[in-house]
This record gives sequence, structure tokens and C-alpha cells, in this order.
Amino acid sequence: MSLLITPQQLNSRLKDPGTIVLDATLPPVGVTPPVDTHARYLAKHIPGAAFFDIDEISDHTTTLPHMLPNEREFAKYVSFLGAGSDMTIVVYEQEGVFSAPRAWWMLKTFGAEDVVILDGGLKAWEEAGYATHSGYVTCKPAKFTPRFDAGAVVGFDELQQAIAAGETILDARSKGRFDGTAPEPRPISSGHMPGATNIPFLELTENGRFKSKDALKDLFESKGVDKKKPVITSCGSGVTAAVLAFGLELIGAKHVALYDGSWCEYAQHPEAKIEKL
Repeated sequence: MSLLITPQQLNSRLKDPGTIVLDATLPPVGVTPPVDTHARYLAKHIPGAAFFDIDEISDHTTTLPHMLPNEREFAKYVSFLGAGSDMTIVVYEQEGVFSAPRAWWMLKTFGAEDVVILDGGLKAWEEAGYATHSGYVTCKPAKFTPRFDAGAVVGFDELQQAIAAGETILDARSKGRFDGTAPEPRPISSGHMPGATNIPFLELTENGRFKSKDALKDLFESKGVDKKKPVITSCGSGVTAAVLAFGLELIGAKHVALYDGSWCEYAQHPEAKIEKL
């Protein structure tokens, strides 16, 4: 199956016991008042879908947002949601493209074999004429056997080595934040890593969906990205970096890692060099 699934394809598999659907909508940063995406899920979701709370399943021993938890905690959490590591796991969000790729990346990094994203999310599901449900969903626990892919994750020291070696580092933040001309949504300096290339994550999307593979290929090539070489993706807190990682996988890139601490960690690190335009 493709990395993207259509509403029609999902509908045909909705009653398949080997398929589980997860709403992975994360509230956008800096929006006041905060968006309660869990309340929105309870009000309306794809039938049988569980809520994958990215904040809840993150590492709470650090002040950095959205960091990966340990294998045991992750496996326990997703097992309770009914997601088994050998099942087809369909991830979606309530509108647009923002956080579903982060859930996709987390699940893949911890060993899920078949993870796909619903193209267009809940909005596309409704536009296709399919019904939604409301309220809590009780799922039958599943077995999730974690197999952590260390190559999918980069820490600060590895990032520094990549910077020194001139490897490709892609930053998914907005141009203003990357350039250092606009503030971060958190109390840290804006700017960018030496040698990094800015590809704002929304450039990969159109009308709330990922662009075609050909359009994505052209975009990455226009930014000088060689999909055959190692690529590291980054952003503000590791969420939209996964949008770039997903887009790269769509075009067949094989050596993609995500800097999990992203700018939240980098901008506060005493050894980090920050560049501005």
C-alpha cells in the first residue's frame, strides 16, 4: 500500500480487525485560546478511531516538547489504543497537514510495520460522504513489540558532526523564523544552523493534502536535496520535521533521520552556533 490512503480505501478496510485508525491531531503552537483537539475528536471522529495524543506519549522527564519516550512506555501506550506493531495503522488529523506525520514517524521508529496517513484527513473523509462518530472509543488492546530504529533519530552531538561534514540538513520552520527576522513561538532565539536549508513544511502541501510525488520531487530538487544521500530534518520541536521526512519517503529517499530536539534544543545549547540573515 502507498504511504497515503484515500478515504475510499480506508472505508473498505474500516471493519478489518487488522486495521486500526488513530486521530493524531496536535494543537498548533502559539494559538490563543489553545485549540482542544481532544474535545474535537470526542465531538467527531472516524468510526472506531482512537486518539493518539502526541503530548501524552512524549518524554516527560525533559522540558523539551514532544521528545520520544522510551520503548516500553510507547509500546504500552499504543497497545492500549489497540495498535499492534504488525497491524495496518492509519493516522489522520482533523484538518490540514501538521502532526499526523509525527505520529507516523514515531510509530515507524518504534517498529510498526505498516503505517499510512489518510490523505486529506477527517475533512476529506467527510467530503467523501462517510459518516463520523462521537464520544469515547474503547479498543481491544493489541500487542505492540517495539523495535527501535536508532538510525531514524539524531541527537545534538550527531547533528554537530553532520554540520561539520556538510551533510544536508532541512529546516521546516517558516522563512522568518529560519532567517532570524521573526520570533519563535517559544522564548528562544530564532535563526538557523550553519549550512541548513529552509523548506517550510507548508510548501509540501496544497489544499490540506500532500502535493503529488512529482511536485515533491521537483521541490526537493530545487532546494538541492539529493534523495540518495543522508538527510536530517528539523523544525521547532520535532513535529513538522516529520512532514519533511514523510515527503522525502514519498519520493523514495532512504537515508532520512529526524533531529528530535530540533530548534527548541539547539537554540538553547551552549555549543550551538546560530546564524541569521
